[in-house]
Amino acid sequence: MSKPAMTADELEALIREGVPLVGAHGISIEQLGAGNVRMRMPYKDEFVRPGGTVTGPAMFGLADVALYAAVLSLVGRVELAVTTSMTINFLRRPAPVAITADCRILKMGKRLAYGEVLLFSDGDPQPVAHVTGTYSIPPHEPVSVAVSGYQSPDAD
Repeated sequence: MSKPAMTADELEALIREGVPLVGAHGISIEQLGAGNVRMRMPYKDEFVRPGGTVTGPAMFGLADVALYAAVLSLVGRVELAVTTSMTINFLRRPAPVAITADCRILKMGKRLAYGEVLLFSDGDPQPVAHVTGTYSIPPHEPVSVAVSGYQSPDAD
């Protein structure tokens, strides 16, 4: 197995800084390899929807950022890699507990990456959702400034 192009600490910092909406969820990386990641989103009261279950947008955000991390684990810090399509199938009602995302890249090309994510409620071996998605990878040199802090060279 090859070494990931970014460390878990680097990815977590990028997610907090560059994707603050999801970064504020407290998501952490539990395992990281080249092209695969396991992330955990802790349970928070603001993730509950009527019926006492975790809301779909919170789960979708976790899946999207897991796929982002898996892509960057292969190409390095290419922050402008973006979701081009993503489909989520909700399989079962998730319990109001932390959610874990297991993500793997299935196909990596020069410009596109395709992967899948399985989402699990803590303590339950059956997935609550299955997600597939495609990321576009722009021509790049790895960069070191978070998207939220990007300055155009022409800004002077």
